[in-house]
Amino acid sequence: MSAVKVTIRIASVFAGLLLGMQALYASQAAADEIIPPHEMLKQTSDEVIAILKDRKEELKDDPQLVYDLVHEYILPHLDEVTIAKLALGKNWRKASREQKIEFINEFRDLLIRTYGKSLSEFSDQTINYFPVKRVDGEDKVVVKSEVLQSGGPSIPVSYRMRIKDNEWKVYDLSIDGVSLVTSYRGTFAQEIRKGGMEGLLKLLKDKNSKIEATRVAS
Repeated sequence: MSAVKVTIRIASVFAGLLLGMQALYASQAAADEIIPPHEMLKQTSDEVIAILKDRKEELKDDPQLVYDLVHEYILPHLDEVTIAKLALGKNWRKASREQKIEFINEFRDLLIRTYGKSLSEFSDQTINYFPVKRVDGEDKVVVKSEVLQSGGPSIPVSYRMRIKDNEWKVYDLSIDGVSLVTSYRGTFAQEIRKGGMEGLLKLLKDKNSKIEATRVAS
């Protein structure tokens, strides 16, 4: 190989490393500039709780408004692709591209309907979020919180979050020590063993249809 070609190759490698370092520094700078994860969660929950209180009677007459709240205020802060991957576990790699897309959509709808039902039952609970001690450049954190109930013990809730699209997004949460994605992973794995990925997709579709039918009838 000529000296010129060697020089060009070295220059190309150096340029690639330089671009990579610039991207890393830009990513870390962006992470330092965006709103801290616990503050983002608090702002979102404060907004949703305020709406639930202000429109309490309206929400009773039209439950669809609760699902609209989930879509508008909560869904944008979820990393639904990572949630889906973790919930499927090793079965994610075995699924086809079409099955993955369908699973993400059906699982997201199930989470929306489940979360919407929880919101509709919300009363006078208070949620405290605790600040995160984050290492510079760290793109994954765990935010701890507690739900305070009148006349009952507080419920610890932890959010696993990562930076995606230049903001903190939730990719798992644990309620009283029980992980959402871990709980679903066991159920999904069992369904896949019985009926394959198509069997799981059918199960999710049926669940979503039943929840929707119940909501419309109520």
